[in-house]
Amino acid sequence: MRRTAPTPRTPDGPPPGPGRRRPARGMRRRSSLVLLACAVFFTALSPLMRWYAFPRLAKIPPGQYQDMVLEARPATLLNYGTMKAERVPKVTIVQTLKGDVAASDRIEKSAGRDIVVWDALSYVAGPDGKMVSAIPERYLFDAHSQEPVHATGEMVDGDPVRREGIEFKWPFLTERRDYTYFDAQTRTSAPIHYKGARTFRGLEVYYFEQTIPWTKVALPKKMPVKGITPQSVAKMGTTRWYTTKRMFWVEPVTGAPVNGQEIHKEELRGGDLLPGGGKVTAFAGHVKMRDDYVDSTVALVTSQRTLVLLLTRYLPWGFLLLGAALLALSLYLEARGRRPAPAAAQVPAGDGAGGGRP
Repeated sequence: MRRTAPTPRTPDGPPPGPGRRRPARGMRRRSSLVLLACAVFFTALSPLMRWYAFPRLAKIPPGQYQDMVLEARPATLLNYGTMKAERVPKVTIVQTLKGDVAASDRIEKSAGRDIVVWDALSYVAGPDGKMVSAIPERYLFDAHSQEPVHATGEMVDGDPVRREGIEFKWPFLTERRDYTYFDAQTRTSAPIHYKGARTFRGLEVYYFEQTIPWTKVALPKKMPVKGITPQSVAKMGTTRWYTTKRMFWVEPVTGAPVNGQEIHKEELRGGDLLPGGGKVTAFAGHVKMRDDYVDSTVALVTSQRTLVLLLTRYLPWGFLLLGAALLALSLYLEARGRRPAPAAAQVPAGDGAGGGRP
């Protein structure tokens, strides 16, 4: 009589065979479901980061302070002693922007959105350092879109204004199109035209240009000569006229100008103030940002550009690619888990271990 050899057992548990594959299949199945859930999460997070988080997180801080120095070398400047235009080596323009946090908080309560209030000053000094003019502004705008906000206190040189369009800064993710730009001298808004993309100090920028034709404008409240006021000049029948060609190189991701220039000209016309009537140049020159301020502006914009790109490009695309990779890995593990197990090997009769004849 033939005896069948006993089935060998291992110290760790059940006999070897197809049954031992079930725990591995179950683990792969659970892993694929976890990966699928993560893939859905990161894929959904990609558009949310770009279209929900970015518009809410990217904003101008209310307490920002910055200054900028521009120069016209050489320039033409009016000598109020002789009432004649003179050639001078340079005219300096210092522009400062200071955020008023308390005013921002107060206006935000009624507006229901993030508001920035900038107190700006444009201080013009002659070659001797003496004041030529000093024009203050209060500029209110939406911290996210840079659209102007109309509230009490909005002014230029003490005159209430109602701005339309942008001033000082373009919106985040500036587009290749014309914008409406507010001119502080005329107190009006006009198109500023997109003229193409260029490279400036290693940055891709958009170049914009605006020309303001000769326009009658108000005299500054602070005059360079003691005893002369805008009212006294107006009584003499003398008027002030102004024209400019305005140029900006704007970094499109942050919307910040990295360079600005103006070909600027002002005249006094008519009245008893001018000997023999006629007109005289009050100021003329090609105004440019000083090189050291251009360098510091480019460095600042470059660092801020990375933060904006993180929210608009790097993280959204990174989450989308990560979601696709996790989905592919999940499908791979699911396919492996559903693959049928190989059939058990058939053992020929009489060949089992320990078998033999009686």
